[in-house]
Amino acid sequence: MTRTHGLDEARLERIGEHLMTRYVEPGKVAGCQALVARHGEIAYSRSFGLADRERGTPVRDDTIWRIYSMTKPITSVALMTLYERGLLQLSDPVHRFVPEWRDIKVYEPGRPFGDRLVAPERPPTVRDLLTHTSGLSYGFDPEDPVDRMYTDVSPRTDDTTLEELTLRLARLPLRFHPGTRWNYSFATDVCARLVEVISGRTFGDYLRETIFDPLGMPDTGFVVPEASRDRFAANYYREPEKALTLLDDPATSPYLRERPMQSGGGGLVSTTPDYLRFLEMLRRGGELDGARVLGSRTIRYMASNHLPGGATLGALALRRLGQEPYEGIGFGLGFAVTLDPVALQTIASPGDYYWGGAAATLFWIDPVEDMVVIFMVQHMQSPYNFRGQLQQLVHQAIVS
Repeated sequence: MTRTHGLDEARLERIGEHLMTRYVEPGKVAGCQALVARHGEIAYSRSFGLADRERGTPVRDDTIWRIYSMTKPITSVALMTLYERGLLQLSDPVHRFVPEWRDIKVYEPGRPFGDRLVAPERPPTVRDLLTHTSGLSYGFDPEDPVDRMYTDVSPRTDDTTLEELTLRLARLPLRFHPGTRWNYSFATDVCARLVEVISGRTFGDYLRETIFDPLGMPDTGFVVPEASRDRFAANYYREPEKALTLLDDPATSPYLRERPMQSGGGGLVSTTPDYLRFLEMLRRGGELDGARVLGSRTIRYMASNHLPGGATLGALALRRLGQEPYEGIGFGLGFAVTLDPVALQTIASPGDYYWGGAAATLFWIDPVEDMVVIFMVQHMQSPYNFRGQLQQLVHQAIVS
């Protein structure tokens, strides 16, 4: 069989050597999975270690992973399918669809007369939600008074619906005026609620009908069905003394039951083969095996930098996430976008777009090299820059 992917397969094996010797064998992660595809052909797909350390279950090709924020690009695509039908504009204020957002306020600290809540300079828009420039937060910063409000309210629980979450967020102040800064936040959950309002369907139903069923993604959803539980990975976290500790047992996980919250920001589970179907749809310009989800121009537009004035995350972000650098990075409608690989200080192509999840899962799509890469693992609070390392290991294998 003629290989068309243009990757040196012997050099690709360095990926496994690196992951095994640096992470799996020393017990830094229980197990992981890596896939590289180019020109639509899978060049490398390997599984390492254990999906469930406590039961000795190895990682399989069809292991089910919590993808957390890798849900966000799927949510963004879902909302853009409604955009393509003319049912919303990116410039629409959120209050067009959620009237309670009409009275949302912005927290302004340290003014001559003390901290105060003021009307936003302009209302938060759909584009602001998709680009995380709305002023919303996740409550990650305990030193910030607004973030403490988010933490105190605890707006995201399994017993909260998307509708309830969106209404709670309307009663919290924004951290900044919309469009002036970048802050990772509940914005994509609000996008999921907009999908419900505009489509008249639950978010889960809309995803299944519009994306999962057409693309053939049977293992992607908000619940792990009973018949698939033996494939569900355990989730771990890193204690301060660096010990790997079980966080979510797949035998008792909340993902085993239906929950009111169908989080567009981080609620899905999936497999590498399923997520590859989604990414291949994007790489191919919105279509896969006869199923068209989006138009090619829409995807190109989504993968452009939409930050105000062409700014980078390094210039606009309030705070950083994990170990990944922000210099040379922009943000589109649901993805980070590489603008300057030299500033990023890693081998990447200008225009590649990507994101990851809280358990250190990640992907990227490289339009220049016509390539898709997926990495799956279950490691919360990971201190490791897996993306940067994998970019080095993948790009060194390109030979034509």
